[in-house]
Amino acid sequence: MAEEQVYDEKIVVGVDGSEQSRQALRWAVRQAGFTHALVEAVMAWEPPFSGWGGAVAVAEEEARLADLAHVALAENVEKAVGAQPSVEIKLRVGKGNPASVLLGAAREQASLLVLGHRGLGGFTGAMLGSVGQYCVQHAPCPVVVIRDSAS
Repeated sequence: MAEEQVYDEKIVVGVDGSEQSRQALRWAVRQAGFTHALVEAVMAWEPPFSGWGGAVAVAEEEARLADLAHVALAENVEKAVGAQPSVEIKLRVGKGNPASVLLGAAREQASLLVLGHRGLGGFTGAMLGSVGQYCVQHAPCPVVVIRDSAS
């Protein structure tokens, strides 16, 4: 049985499929190399809802959506840092609002929360997206916001 690695810190990073989130992940991986930290890449997903206010998804559909989110997260991690990253990266998908999922992960003894300056939202000129804004204001740990150098 392999001995479980002990880390000095845990860095939580939000990944939503945007290039900004992949830049945040690359930054988090470099930082983890300096601080001997575990990186926890987090992606949120929400079940589809009908226009009548009720949830459409059933348990089997939600399990399928969670699996799809996990695949998307794994693909984004590999796209950002390759198949053999220099540090350990734990993948975590969570059901719910992205800000709530990220803050929940950060509350589990994260030393740092890392986000891209904006995600997939429609306001491309925004200095900080709504998820980032909420996380900066409510995180239980320091937050690093990575700005796209081309922005």
